[in-house]
Amino acid sequence: MSIPQSGGGPIESRDQLAAWLESGSKPEADWRIGTEHEKFGFDRETLLPLPYEGRCSVLAMLEGLRDRHGWTPVLEGEHLIGLRKGDANVSLEPGGQLELSGAPLETIHQTCDEVNEHLREVQDVAERIGAGFIGLGAAPIWTHEQMPRMPKGRYRLMTDYMGRVGTHGTQMMYRTCTVQVNLDFGSEADMVKKMRVALALQPVATALFANSPFFEGAPNGHKSWRSRIWRDLDPARTGMLPFVFEDGFGFEAWVDYALDVPMYFVYRDGRYIDALGQSFRDFLDGRLPALPGEVPTLSDWADHLTTIFPEARVKKYIEMRGADGGPWRRLCALPALWVGLTYDRTALDAAWDLAKSWDAETREAWRVAASVDGLQANVGGQRMLDIARDVVGIAREGLKARARPGLGGMVADERHFLHALEDSIETGKVPADELLEQYHGPWGEDLTRIYGDYSY
Repeated sequence: MSIPQSGGGPIESRDQLAAWLESGSKPEADWRIGTEHEKFGFDRETLLPLPYEGRCSVLAMLEGLRDRHGWTPVLEGEHLIGLRKGDANVSLEPGGQLELSGAPLETIHQTCDEVNEHLREVQDVAERIGAGFIGLGAAPIWTHEQMPRMPKGRYRLMTDYMGRVGTHGTQMMYRTCTVQVNLDFGSEADMVKKMRVALALQPVATALFANSPFFEGAPNGHKSWRSRIWRDLDPARTGMLPFVFEDGFGFEAWVDYALDVPMYFVYRDGRYIDALGQSFRDFLDGRLPALPGEVPTLSDWADHLTTIFPEARVKKYIEMRGADGGPWRRLCALPALWVGLTYDRTALDAAWDLAKSWDAETREAWRVAASVDGLQANVGGQRMLDIARDVVGIAREGLKARARPGLGGMVADERHFLHALEDSIETGKVPADELLEQYHGPWGEDLTRIYGDYSY
């Protein structure tokens, strides 16, 4: 999850909220790719999650990355809770999941190099302290009581609130991981089309990257339990957002939606002030109970937008949020998929043609079916495998049209980053299927084998 935002003075009129979003619009030549991924750390001796402090711990990981690889520390009070290097940062999820939020880069070649460098650094430090890291959508064995709590004020507030508004919120916070990509838009109209494609086709990404078939030590009946968790978390801030597909959708409509999402907090002077369930509309009028008489800043607006969790999200860019965390090879496949679909105009039009006839009920049905059945999902007689084949084919043509070479020109474009997804379409199997085969086969239902066989 996000670190506190910065920059921006007091909000003097509501118009500034939409203008802040619109200021993210960029000419195509300036569009960038930001890849984020989370992973679970564990003690190789005990196979338990890393505590915050100790010899083999989250803190030891952060200190090792700081001392051995030149990262700058980020503190909350006296606690080391993150790192920065250039435009990239390393942060902590509530249960100690380690997240890389990558720099905005021009090509998938560059973002994949960044991912590879980060994981090599993580391996270096982890080997020294006796830790391991694994890419999965959900913790396969650990219970809620076994998960550590990171010393971040934001998470203390959210943990309390989640139990009031849904049944799976703390599972999301403490026992899931994702990989996502953040992409630019050129104008309001471009944002609208990309958001519609992003939301409508997000279940395809959920199916292709499904990688959480286990929970609390056994199969859970879903290919993506992480996706299942999001369906019963907090209806006020999650979902497929039918209003995005209505006439008139744009920055103002997103502002109206965001203003209706209850607040979590206000960040002031290094601490999180409890504003749970309060209204940003009241904050604009100086009537926020948590800070009576005070009006928000643009930083507060940016912070508030990080507490909204739909399947795709608008800030000054668009976040694609539907994929499970996964193995090393697939961390580069996700940006390849979405860049191919959205950064070429012909591909974007073709992607929208696939989904534009679906109504809200169909889009939601695909979301549910993808989490349960992955590529074997079927809605109304239509197969997810066929849709995924078309989607990946469109992405391939989009990457070909982009023609961004790598390795000093030795690689013509970015299409090879889709190979992992093309393999899944050829076999009909996603990572969850492979894990289940291992569990019922060679592992003999001994799920602890996952740590040795699938760690980075």
